[in-house]
Amino acid sequence: MNDIVRSFSDPQFNLNDKSVLVTGGTGSFGVAFVKYVLSNFKPKRLVVFSRDEQKHFTMAQDYGTDKFPCMRYFIGDVRDYQRLEMAMREIDVVVHAAAMKHVPAAEYNPFECIRTNVNGAENVVRAAFATGVERVIALSTDKACSPINLYGASKLASDKIFVAANNMRGEKGTRFAVVRYGNVIGSNGSVLPFFRKLIEGGADYLPITDERMTRFWITLKQGVQFVLSSMEMMKGGEVFIPKIPSMKVVDLARYLAPDLPIKVIGIRPGEKLHEAMSTEDDARNMVELSDRFIIEPELMFWDSGNYRAGDAKPVVDGYSYASNTNGEWISDGTLSLLLCDSVK
Repeated sequence: MNDIVRSFSDPQFNLNDKSVLVTGGTGSFGVAFVKYVLSNFKPKRLVVFSRDEQKHFTMAQDYGTDKFPCMRYFIGDVRDYQRLEMAMREIDVVVHAAAMKHVPAAEYNPFECIRTNVNGAENVVRAAFATGVERVIALSTDKACSPINLYGASKLASDKIFVAANNMRGEKGTRFAVVRYGNVIGSNGSVLPFFRKLIEGGADYLPITDERMTRFWITLKQGVQFVLSSMEMMKGGEVFIPKIPSMKVVDLARYLAPDLPIKVIGIRPGEKLHEAMSTEDDARNMVELSDRFIIEPELMFWDSGNYRAGDAKPVVDGYSYASNTNGEWISDGTLSLLLCDSVK
């Protein structure tokens, strides 16, 4: 496989005989996470926590308790602290994937975005402390880096909540960390299924907001692997960032439909031309491994030797990891591999 179509499979946190809860568990990531865990581990319990009863029903057709006795389906909302605490009883590991993530919807419904992404993050932290959860990994986004839209700002606030939660955990309390990555190929609401739907519907053109626009790209499988590998190495308070390739959105459109014309429709409210996953200011606390960057926390208990004593090296002063200056770019051949990986 092409080197930039990375596997983050070694090492991974061992979920055998663990009780695991994933918030937003009926979403694209949640479904991929459940599929991967059931294929690679033997958890004691695997709890899907989500507010969408229809998605629960649909998901249970493939991953029902008849075939997988470890499965549990909890209808609930991260806005509801009491329900969340009830769901976390006797849980060892939490993956927090629940979020309101559509940029235009968040811009138009700001109160709802804050309640889910910020208040929900606080509820996850409080419930994890109350129930004695061992580890919590929260999913973030490149839009949380220097945000210009409410979705990104709310996820930055969420990231800060999970990092700061480690100040309250004591010697043996819950550990919290964050993973931050870019666009997920093929996930619900992403540009790939949008383009495919237009093509299948006989569209005369594909709409592009700006021909210069670049994004980071990762598959669902890579995202799941990255979460589990970050969970294995986490000390508490880190923001983990995978090394993944960039691509112009217009190149994706031309790959999918080389004969269709492109129509530039302009950048949407709250949309960036390029995305970044770390800033120049983050560089002071960021180290680099072969497959990822780690933004170390500025917490009193943090020992900078946690990673720097091993293979991790500090990045150069002023470094930022951005989609337009990334050293790894997707070619047609790489895209073909990523598209295959996204459906496994």
